[in-house]
Amino acid sequence: MKKLIYTVLALSLLSFPSCRKYVEIPPEQTKILSTAADYTQLMYNSSANEQGYYYPIFSGDDAGSDETRWQTSLQTAAGNAYTWAERNFGSQEEDLDWQNAYRKIFIYNTIVDGIMGSVGTDEEKQIGMSYALVHRAFEYFSLVNLYGNQYAAATAASDPGVPLLLKPKFLGDLTRASVQAVYDQVISDLNTAIPGLKNLPDFPSNPSKVSAYAILSRVYLHKRDFVNAEKFADMSLALQSNLLDLNVYKTGTPAFPTKVNNPEELLIKRTSQFPVAFPLSTDAENMYDKTNDIRYTLLTTPGATLPATTFTVSRGYNKSRLTNDGGYIGPSVPEMILIKAECEARAGNIAATLSLLNDLRKKRYNNASAYINLSAASANEALHLVIDERKREFVARGFRWFDQRRLRQDAGFIGTVTRIFKGVTYTLAPNSNRYTFAIGDKYILLNPEITQNPR
Repeated sequence: MKKLIYTVLALSLLSFPSCRKYVEIPPEQTKILSTAADYTQLMYNSSANEQGYYYPIFSGDDAGSDETRWQTSLQTAAGNAYTWAERNFGSQEEDLDWQNAYRKIFIYNTIVDGIMGSVGTDEEKQIGMSYALVHRAFEYFSLVNLYGNQYAAATAASDPGVPLLLKPKFLGDLTRASVQAVYDQVISDLNTAIPGLKNLPDFPSNPSKVSAYAILSRVYLHKRDFVNAEKFADMSLALQSNLLDLNVYKTGTPAFPTKVNNPEELLIKRTSQFPVAFPLSTDAENMYDKTNDIRYTLLTTPGATLPATTFTVSRGYNKSRLTNDGGYIGPSVPEMILIKAECEARAGNIAATLSLLNDLRKKRYNNASAYINLSAASANEALHLVIDERKREFVARGFRWFDQRRLRQDAGFIGTVTRIFKGVTYTLAPNSNRYTFAIGDKYILLNPEITQNPR
């Protein structure tokens, strides 16, 4: 019965739109993929390859609305994620975050397994291999932080993570690897990929050294290895550190840059779905300087002004309306700056932390008014400033959900979250098992070696 994941993947691979000519079933004894270019082309369907998670954007405390019309418009799975339900999916339903990730992992495994034996130059083979390893690492890091416990050094070796599939096989044991094993594989894949990558991408959907370093920085941040998190943030910023000055775009002319000309985005990954606008929670909205912060005045808008909106009182995050290409969840220059700032704060370097924050914020605040520098009397206060800035910078993209998970290990950062949904009050305590998503019942029924998370 160990077929569910791979049956879906096989069908997906055979129907992968821009790759179909590479994977159609050939006559008997004919090789499907023969050249390095054949393998690399499997990663050039950006509309599918860029897609990442979806449901964490509903679970974080930075998004959502109390308005009944918005709540009743949510599909069941999204509503379950919003209320941290015991299960997001029934026994017959597909979890698209799980399914899409493993579908892509199958493709990356196919490349890793076969490209070095294909026809082509060593450089062509190495670049294709490196691309696949970076993409695979990104998917496994997302999966383990959705369906595995938050990394904790004392328990990671025994905490169940996710099935760790490294070969393109259709049958196999799907026992969950430990959180530690998944993290080790992610780090290994990225380190193995880096020597074969160019410093900067030739197209924003393709991996490069700058994005591989950035993903490693994110990984080490979640491991609470702040020395390495800052090291790799620095290595990424040494290659690309340009920030957009939002003052250029504050009037709507010129248009906000899309992915192909946005220097902040180091590797384009997007939420697999994204509403035209998404409501900000009251708490998140109130964190902004509503007069001077251009992230508020340009990238959010009153719900009542949105066409066909399901919320009219709440404020909507509508950056996707400006760019038409969804919510970015890949590594970026602002993320590297804020990771470095967090690491400096944790090391007690208050002045360095504030310098990084103020330099970022000056690119976000309206220069028609004098900018007032942030200040902090202690390292803990500086750290709170960093976390608040992450919430503003990455609102409604799922980042906050992952921050809530990891910051539960820091006293005074994550309290109990309360929501009213369709007249019922829901709470999420800092120590709740609901900070880890349940694995879809369908997958467990068909593959009983996959154990469920405690609920």
